[in-house]
Amino acid sequence: MGIGSERDLADFLIAYTRDMAVSDEEPGAILDRYFVPDFEYCNDGLVIDRQRMIDHARPVRRNVDREAMVADDQAGVEIHEMLVSGDRIAARWTLRTKMRKGKTFAAEIYMFGRLAPDGRIRRIDQISKQLEEAP
Repeated sequence: MGIGSERDLADFLIAYTRDMAVSDEEPGAILDRYFVPDFEYCNDGLVIDRQRMIDHARPVRRNVDREAMVADDQAGVEIHEMLVSGDRIAARWTLRTKMRKGKTFAAEIYMFGRLAPDGRIRRIDQISKQLEEAP
């Protein structure tokens, strides 16, 4: 899936979030669909490579409430603003995910990125702010 429009970016945010959290598909295959092989993902100053993203999916999949996420058509993603301009993308969005033990994880996210010519993501620079957990 390549990103070429705001609709594509919205679809990515929803599908990628859902698939990495609750899909039975291998995380590496999901990453390959959306990211070039040598992507850089910088979240809150920490550069995360492909292997760290794969490793991160395992605990997320153990802890997220799968039924709640699958039942939510938007996968807990609320998009406030987004922009696609040439090879640049930007989005301001909120993620709310119910956890298996009942709490809700919520974060406000500011994401900026660069695309490869095929529309897959080459780099993301992202800042996130965890919001207060709700019961």
